[in-house]
Amino acid sequence: MASRDHGDPGDAPSVPPALTPIVNDVRPTAAEEARTIAASTNTGTLATLTATGDPWASLVTYGLDGGAPVLCVSNLAEHGRNLAADQRASISIVAPATDADPLANARITLAGVVYKPAGAAHDAARQAHLDAVPAAKYYVDYSDFTLWVLRVDRVRWVGGYGRMDSASGQDYAAASPDAVRPTAAGAIAHLNADHADSLVEMVRALGGYPDATAAVCTDLDRYGMDLRVTCPRGIAYTRVGYANPIDSADELRSATVELARRARQG
Repeated sequence: MASRDHGDPGDAPSVPPALTPIVNDVRPTAAEEARTIAASTNTGTLATLTATGDPWASLVTYGLDGGAPVLCVSNLAEHGRNLAADQRASISIVAPATDADPLANARITLAGVVYKPAGAAHDAARQAHLDAVPAAKYYVDYSDFTLWVLRVDRVRWVGGYGRMDSASGQDYAAASPDAVRPTAAGAIAHLNADHADSLVEMVRALGGYPDATAAVCTDLDRYGMDLRVTCPRGIAYTRVGYANPIDSADELRSATVELARRARQG
């Protein structure tokens, strides 16, 4: 079979472009996305280097101390011995799945160097790990286990097909997890079940698709919502942003009501 490049979609459906400007398509930065994903779970795949320089991947649990992953690692484990000899490491973290296709789901890689915290920093790191991994209370203080904190120097975020970006460790440390995402599933289900007509109005007036016949909310965050749009030209995806960012899930209802009002005013 002849190979194809990215410019040849083959039998894949084409995505119809927006017909009018999207009023507000602001979305979280890569650093904010990464902080949100890191806070959404407590497991990841740790990559370390063996004595011969070979990559070694291991499933680990972690807590977060100001966004920095805190690992509690056995010194007898392969990855524990690797970290003791070479502190360069990265951790791959996959967000809870929202799509049956694994590659359509969000994930991040945090890369940097691990270090052993001391004094008050050790106490804070220990508590951060225990808060995320309660079962660690049975071994966290064993002499053959070590607390390592990953100083994040580089971040790679992938939000699914065609959505990816990088961020510096400094930007990652300065960002904060999205407060809306943890409770978004219930709000998304409510919007799609009870406010489908309003979603269509939003994408027609604000989302760039005046010919939309249906719209489904696929994600929510502090800046706005992502929607899948059906129109006579096919299926597309767009963004509708709130008038202002929100800081908690409690503000979600008023923000979406305001979007519906703006959409009706056209």
